[in-house]
Amino acid sequence: MTKKERAAYVDAELERRYPNPPIPLDHKDAYTLLVAVLLSAQCTDERVNKVTPDLWKLADEPEGMRKIPVDEIREVIRPCGLSPRKSQAIRDLSEILVVEHGSEVPASFEALEALPGVGHKTASVVMSQAFGHPSFPVDTHIHRLAQRWGLTNGKNVAQTEADCKRLFPKERWNHLHLQIIYYGREHCTARGCDGTVCPICTTLYPDRKRAKVTKKA
Repeated sequence: MTKKERAAYVDAELERRYPNPPIPLDHKDAYTLLVAVLLSAQCTDERVNKVTPDLWKLADEPEGMRKIPVDEIREVIRPCGLSPRKSQAIRDLSEILVVEHGSEVPASFEALEALPGVGHKTASVVMSQAFGHPSFPVDTHIHRLAQRWGLTNGKNVAQTEADCKRLFPKERWNHLHLQIIYYGREHCTARGCDGTVCPICTTLYPDRKRAKVTKKA
């Protein structure tokens, strides 16, 4: 298969398996999604979803959150890891949202990435899932799967994102990155598939005999 043929197969197969992929992080608006995505760095979505209900009891909007002491935020989010950094970022970005954005989450990459603790991937998730802007967030798992499927050379996350955007229709980006996440969790995990086990890997590369060594993000 050519790279375009591989991409077309992945697109069709994931749409068949996961036609309506839900957003994995529980949230009620753009602000709670932003905070949840920030918490998900080096943490599972499942754990974030267990922690955020207690966080929202402290505050679930910027005006309230900026008044919560950082130590209180840190104590609640401790199970998510990196709690000193994340708690400070949550407190600081809430302050900025109130002062500079009228307590609203801005719908632009530039403004989002200027917020404490918000990188390109987090901004991409918010732009995609909160505002419906075509985006293709790439985390380490998507980066790894794209390499196993021969869609990118794995140079870095930015290159993987650019390659995926070129290969897949723009109107599919928002759903597709979620579909890849769900497929990866179910079939192509870090320990469960090395490029020679799962249905997509074996269909795309039926003659692959050795594990696919992937580059880190």
